Amino acid sequence: MKLYKIKKSKIDKNGLYANKDIKKGTKIIEYKGKIISVNRSANDPKFDNEKAIYLFNINKRYDLDGDFKFNTARLINHSCDPNCEVTGVGLKIWVSAIKDIKKNEELSYDYGFSFDKDYKDYPCRCGSKKCIGFIVREGSRWRIKKKRI
Repeated sequence: MKLYKIKKSKIDKNGLYANKDIKKGTKIIEYKGKIISVNRSANDPKFDNEKAIYLFNINKRYDLDGDFKFNTARLINHSCDPNCEVTGVGLKIWVSAIKDIKKNEELSYDYGFSFDKDYKDYPCRCGSKKCIGFIVREGSRWRIKKKRI
């Protein structure tokens, strides 16, 4: 049995939800995609900030393009009070529980957008008591470069 299921989300159109209780520290799902060069992601029109994109910065040389239907993890929504985090080894990215998650609870992590001049273009709709109104955070090693919601 998978640890997650796809359901309609209060945050965005769809989201991933716990299919059963998940313990803190559990690897839930791999964020899959195609490894591309940072240069390509910076110059390819596919990654224009006016479109929904699913792009993780892995290191100085590589990004991971997760905009594929086989990448179910792309449906995990942002929250200012997340129950998951993104970790990785080498070129693999995993979404893991940072607290116990109850069955039917929506999975979420902090997207960690850079705090730059266009931060207001990325409003947050997580609804948590800790919501800061925008999808920004400093100091995240793993970050989705941009994703409009």
